[in-house]
Amino acid sequence: MTITIDMIKELRAATAAGMGDCKAALQASGGNMEEAVKYLREKGLAVAAKRVDKESKQGIVALAESADKKSMALAEVNCETDFVANTDAYREFCASAAKVALEGKDIEQTLSDDYKMLLTKTGENVKIRRSERYVLDGEGVLSGYIHMGGKIGVIVEIGCGKAESASNPALAEAAHMICLQVAANSPKYVRPEDVPQAEIDAELEIKLNALKEQKGKLPPEQALAGIKKGMAAKFCTQICLVKQDYVADGEISVEKYLDGVAKTLGDTLTVKRFVRMQLGA
Repeated sequence: MTITIDMIKELRAATAAGMGDCKAALQASGGNMEEAVKYLREKGLAVAAKRVDKESKQGIVALAESADKKSMALAEVNCETDFVANTDAYREFCASAAKVALEGKDIEQTLSDDYKMLLTKTGENVKIRRSERYVLDGEGVLSGYIHMGGKIGVIVEIGCGKAESASNPALAEAAHMICLQVAANSPKYVRPEDVPQAEIDAELEIKLNALKEQKGKLPPEQALAGIKKGMAAKFCTQICLVKQDYVADGEISVEKYLDGVAKTLGDTLTVKRFVRMQLGA
Protein backbone atom coordinates (compact mmCIF):
# COMPACT_ATOMS: atom_id res chain seq x y z
CA MET A 1 0.00 0.00 0.00
CA THR A 2 1.24 3.51 -0.84
CA ILE A 3 1.78 5.64 2.25
CA THR A 4 0.80 9.22 1.43
CA ILE A 5 1.98 12.41 3.08
CA ASP A 6 -1.60 13.07 4.23
CA MET A 7 -1.65 9.72 6.06
CA ILE A 8 1.64 10.57 7.75
CA LYS A 9 0.37 14.01 8.79
CA GLU A 10 -2.83 12.49 10.20
CA LEU A 11 -0.88 9.99 12.29
CA ARG A 12 1.50 12.71 13.47
CA ALA A 13 -1.46 14.86 14.55
CA ALA A 14 -2.87 11.92 16.49
CA THR A 15 0.34 10.90 18.26
CA ALA A 16 2.83 13.80 18.12
CA ALA A 17 5.46 11.33 16.87
CA GLY A 18 8.06 12.34 14.26
CA MET A 19 7.27 12.27 10.55
CA GLY A 20 9.82 9.52 9.90
CA ASP A 21 8.51 7.41 12.77
CA CYS A 22 4.94 7.87 11.54
CA LYS A 23 5.91 6.74 8.05
CA ALA A 24 7.66 3.67 9.44
CA ALA A 25 4.63 2.85 11.62
CA LEU A 26 2.24 3.10 8.67
CA GLN A 27 4.49 0.91 6.54
CA ALA A 28 4.72 -1.67 9.32
CA SER A 29 0.93 -1.70 9.76
CA GLY A 30 0.04 -1.75 6.08
CA GLY A 31 -1.55 1.69 6.30
CA ASN A 32 -3.93 0.77 9.14
CA MET A 33 -4.17 3.90 11.29
CA GLU A 34 -5.19 2.19 14.56
CA GLU A 35 -2.43 -0.41 14.22
CA ALA A 36 0.06 2.35 13.45
CA VAL A 37 -0.90 4.17 16.68
CA LYS A 38 -0.44 0.89 18.59
CA TYR A 39 2.95 0.36 16.91
CA LEU A 40 4.15 3.81 17.98
CA ARG A 41 2.95 3.29 21.55
CA GLU A 42 4.83 0.00 21.78
CA LYS A 43 7.96 1.74 20.50
CA GLY A 44 7.46 4.51 23.04
CA LEU A 45 7.23 7.09 20.25
CA ALA A 46 3.64 8.25 20.66
CA VAL A 47 3.62 11.31 22.90
CA ALA A 48 -0.17 11.38 23.04
CA ALA A 49 -2.00 8.58 21.26
CA LYS A 50 -5.25 10.46 20.75
CA ARG A 51 -8.30 9.04 19.09
CA VAL A 52 -7.80 9.22 15.31
CA ASP A 53 -10.79 10.99 13.91
CA LYS A 54 -10.89 12.67 10.52
CA GLU A 55 -13.89 14.83 11.38
CA SER A 56 -13.34 18.12 13.19
CA LYS A 57 -16.71 19.03 14.72
CA GLN A 58 -18.00 22.31 16.09
CA GLY A 59 -21.12 22.82 18.16
CA ILE A 60 -22.37 22.76 21.73
CA VAL A 61 -23.00 20.31 24.56
CA ALA A 62 -26.00 21.67 26.47
CA LEU A 63 -27.33 20.75 29.93
CA ALA A 64 -30.91 20.80 31.22
CA GLU A 65 -32.13 19.94 34.70
CA SER A 66 -35.47 19.65 36.47
CA ALA A 67 -36.42 22.19 39.13
CA ASP A 68 -35.83 19.65 41.91
CA LYS A 69 -32.54 18.49 40.31
CA LYS A 70 -33.74 14.89 40.36
CA SER A 71 -33.32 14.55 36.61
CA MET A 72 -30.73 15.98 34.22
CA ALA A 73 -29.88 15.62 30.56
CA LEU A 74 -27.08 16.46 28.14
CA ALA A 75 -27.45 16.96 24.41
CA GLU A 76 -24.68 17.40 21.84
CA VAL A 77 -25.52 19.27 18.64
CA ASN A 78 -22.85 19.61 15.94
CA CYS A 79 -22.39 22.16 13.18
CA GLU A 80 -19.65 22.98 10.69
CA THR A 81 -18.20 26.24 12.01
CA ASP A 82 -17.52 27.90 15.33
CA PHE A 83 -19.20 31.05 13.97
CA VAL A 84 -22.57 29.29 13.75
CA ALA A 85 -22.05 27.61 17.13
CA ASN A 86 -21.85 31.06 18.74
CA THR A 87 -25.05 32.47 17.24
CA ASP A 88 -28.09 33.02 19.46
CA ALA A 89 -30.34 30.91 17.23
CA TYR A 90 -28.00 27.93 17.44
CA ARG A 91 -27.53 28.22 21.21
CA GLU A 92 -31.29 28.47 21.74
CA PHE A 93 -31.82 25.33 19.67
CA CYS A 94 -29.20 23.44 21.69
CA ALA A 95 -30.84 24.50 24.95
CA SER A 96 -34.20 23.30 23.61
CA ALA A 97 -32.62 20.01 22.56
CA ALA A 98 -31.37 19.40 26.10
CA LYS A 99 -34.82 20.21 27.54
CA VAL A 100 -36.47 17.75 25.17
CA ALA A 101 -33.91 15.09 26.19
CA LEU A 102 -34.76 15.86 29.83
CA GLU A 103 -38.37 15.01 29.05
CA GLY A 104 -37.28 11.67 27.59
CA LYS A 105 -38.45 12.56 24.08
CA ASP A 106 -36.80 12.21 20.68
CA ILE A 107 -35.08 15.51 19.91
CA GLU A 108 -35.15 15.46 16.13
CA GLN A 109 -38.79 14.42 16.00
CA THR A 110 -39.96 16.85 18.70
CA LEU A 111 -38.02 19.81 17.31
CA SER A 112 -38.54 18.93 13.65
CA ASP A 113 -39.79 22.40 12.59
CA ASP A 114 -37.16 24.25 14.63
CA TYR A 115 -34.49 21.96 13.20
CA LYS A 116 -35.50 22.67 9.61
CA MET A 117 -35.60 26.40 10.34
CA LEU A 118 -32.11 26.24 11.83
CA LEU A 119 -30.78 24.47 8.74
CA THR A 120 -32.26 27.22 6.59
CA LYS A 121 -30.87 30.03 8.78
CA THR A 122 -27.33 28.66 9.11
CA GLY A 123 -26.87 27.01 5.73
CA GLU A 124 -24.81 24.36 7.54
CA ASN A 125 -25.14 20.67 8.18
CA VAL A 126 -26.44 20.65 11.75
CA LYS A 127 -26.43 17.24 13.40
CA ILE A 128 -28.12 16.18 16.64
CA ARG A 129 -25.39 13.77 17.61
CA ARG A 130 -26.39 12.28 20.96
CA SER A 131 -28.12 12.82 24.29
CA GLU A 132 -28.13 11.27 27.75
CA ARG A 133 -30.72 11.49 30.50
CA TYR A 134 -30.20 10.67 34.19
CA VAL A 135 -33.00 10.25 36.72
CA LEU A 136 -31.99 10.01 40.37
CA ASP A 137 -32.32 6.46 41.68
CA GLY A 138 -32.86 6.29 45.45
CA GLU A 139 -31.20 8.59 47.97
CA GLY A 140 -28.47 10.85 46.62
CA VAL A 141 -27.82 13.76 44.32
CA LEU A 142 -27.29 14.55 40.67
CA SER A 143 -24.86 17.25 39.63
CA GLY A 144 -24.31 18.71 36.17
CA TYR A 145 -21.54 20.85 34.74
CA ILE A 146 -20.72 22.53 31.43
CA HIS A 147 -17.08 23.34 30.72
CA MET A 148 -15.50 25.73 28.20
CA GLY A 149 -18.78 27.22 27.06
CA GLY A 150 -20.23 23.93 25.89
CA LYS A 151 -17.17 21.96 24.76
CA ILE A 152 -17.60 19.43 27.58
CA GLY A 153 -20.69 18.40 29.54
CA VAL A 154 -20.83 16.17 32.63
CA ILE A 155 -23.50 14.59 34.84
CA VAL A 156 -22.60 12.67 38.01
CA GLU A 157 -24.85 10.66 40.32
CA ILE A 158 -23.73 10.07 43.91
CA GLY A 159 -25.75 7.84 46.20
CA CYS A 160 -25.94 8.11 50.00
CA GLY A 161 -27.42 6.06 52.80
CA LYS A 162 -29.46 8.69 54.64
CA ALA A 163 -32.15 11.04 53.32
CA GLU A 164 -30.77 13.99 55.29
CA SER A 165 -27.40 13.66 53.55
CA ALA A 166 -29.04 14.27 50.17
CA SER A 167 -30.12 17.76 51.25
CA ASN A 168 -26.81 18.63 52.91
CA PRO A 169 -24.84 21.32 51.03
CA ALA A 170 -21.65 19.33 51.68
CA LEU A 171 -22.89 16.52 49.41
CA ALA A 172 -23.93 18.97 46.69
CA GLU A 173 -20.45 20.51 46.84
CA ALA A 174 -18.81 17.09 46.68
CA ALA A 175 -20.89 16.11 43.65
CA HIS A 176 -19.91 19.36 41.92
CA MET A 177 -16.23 18.67 42.62
CA ILE A 178 -16.58 15.20 41.13
CA CYS A 179 -18.09 16.81 38.02
CA LEU A 180 -14.99 18.99 37.75
CA GLN A 181 -12.84 15.87 38.17
CA VAL A 182 -14.64 14.07 35.36
CA ALA A 183 -14.40 17.10 33.08
CA ALA A 184 -10.69 17.57 33.72
CA ASN A 185 -9.40 13.99 33.85
CA SER A 186 -11.79 12.16 31.51
CA PRO A 187 -12.15 8.82 33.35
CA LYS A 188 -13.75 5.94 31.47
CA TYR A 189 -15.04 3.91 34.41
CA VAL A 190 -16.08 4.51 38.02
CA ARG A 191 -13.93 1.80 39.65
CA PRO A 192 -11.44 -0.93 38.64
CA GLU A 193 -13.99 -3.74 38.78
CA ASP A 194 -15.92 -1.97 36.01
CA VAL A 195 -13.02 -2.24 33.54
CA PRO A 196 -13.43 -5.13 31.05
CA GLN A 197 -10.61 -7.66 31.39
CA ALA A 198 -10.08 -7.50 27.63
CA GLU A 199 -9.21 -3.82 27.92
CA ILE A 200 -6.71 -4.49 30.69
CA ASP A 201 -5.17 -7.35 28.69
CA ALA A 202 -4.79 -5.13 25.62
CA GLU A 203 -3.03 -2.44 27.67
CA LEU A 204 -0.73 -5.02 29.28
CA GLU A 205 0.19 -6.34 25.84
CA ILE A 206 1.27 -2.86 24.76
CA LYS A 207 3.21 -2.23 27.97
CA LEU A 208 4.95 -5.62 27.91
CA ASN A 209 5.89 -5.29 24.25
CA ALA A 210 7.38 -1.86 25.02
CA LEU A 211 9.26 -3.34 27.98
CA LYS A 212 10.59 -6.16 25.82
CA GLU A 213 11.67 -3.64 23.17
CA GLN A 214 13.49 -1.62 25.82
CA LYS A 215 15.15 -4.49 27.72
CA GLY A 216 15.58 -6.97 24.88
CA LYS A 217 13.59 -9.62 26.75
CA LEU A 218 10.89 -9.94 29.39
CA PRO A 219 11.68 -10.60 33.07
CA PRO A 220 11.45 -14.19 34.42
CA GLU A 221 7.96 -15.63 34.77
CA GLN A 222 8.03 -15.46 38.59
CA ALA A 223 8.61 -11.70 38.42
CA LEU A 224 6.21 -11.11 35.55
CA ALA A 225 3.05 -11.69 37.59
CA GLY A 226 3.93 -8.85 39.97
CA ILE A 227 4.89 -6.57 37.09
CA LYS A 228 1.56 -7.22 35.37
CA LYS A 229 -0.34 -6.53 38.59
CA GLY A 230 1.47 -3.24 39.04
CA MET A 231 0.87 -2.23 35.42
CA ALA A 232 -2.84 -3.06 35.69
CA ALA A 233 -3.17 -1.06 38.93
CA LYS A 234 -1.44 1.96 37.39
CA PHE A 235 -3.67 1.72 34.31
CA CYS A 236 -6.75 1.77 36.55
CA THR A 237 -5.54 4.90 38.36
CA GLN A 238 -5.59 6.61 34.97
CA ILE A 239 -9.01 5.49 33.70
CA CYS A 240 -11.05 4.83 36.88
CA LEU A 241 -12.64 7.85 38.55
CA VAL A 242 -12.30 6.82 42.20
CA LYS A 243 -8.63 5.85 41.77
CA GLN A 244 -7.54 9.05 40.05
CA ASP A 245 -5.60 11.76 41.88
CA TYR A 246 -8.13 14.29 43.13
CA VAL A 247 -7.76 17.44 41.01
CA ALA A 248 -8.16 19.82 43.96
CA ASP A 249 -5.58 17.98 46.09
CA GLY A 250 -3.05 15.78 44.31
CA GLU A 251 -2.00 14.22 47.61
CA ILE A 252 -5.17 12.12 47.83
CA SER A 253 -7.32 10.07 45.48
CA VAL A 254 -10.95 10.80 44.59
CA GLU A 255 -11.86 7.79 46.72
CA LYS A 256 -10.10 9.28 49.77
CA TYR A 257 -11.74 12.66 49.16
CA LEU A 258 -15.21 11.09 49.15
CA ASP A 259 -14.36 9.05 52.26
CA GLY A 260 -13.62 12.35 54.02
CA VAL A 261 -16.94 13.86 52.95
CA ALA A 262 -18.76 10.69 54.03
CA LYS A 263 -17.12 10.88 57.45
CA THR A 264 -18.26 14.50 57.82
CA LEU A 265 -21.81 13.49 56.94
CA GLY A 266 -21.73 10.34 59.06
CA ASP A 267 -22.86 8.39 56.04
CA THR A 268 -21.64 6.20 53.18
CA LEU A 269 -21.25 7.68 49.67
CA THR A 270 -21.10 5.87 46.35
CA VAL A 271 -20.42 7.22 42.88
CA LYS A 272 -23.14 5.39 40.98
CA ARG A 273 -22.42 6.61 37.46
CA PHE A 274 -21.30 9.51 35.33
CA VAL A 275 -21.48 10.66 31.74
CA ARG A 276 -18.95 12.92 30.03
CA MET A 277 -19.66 14.36 26.60
CA GLN A 278 -16.82 16.08 24.82
CA LEU A 279 -17.61 17.90 21.62
CA GLY A 280 -16.65 15.76 18.64
CA ALA A 281 -14.98 13.01 20.71
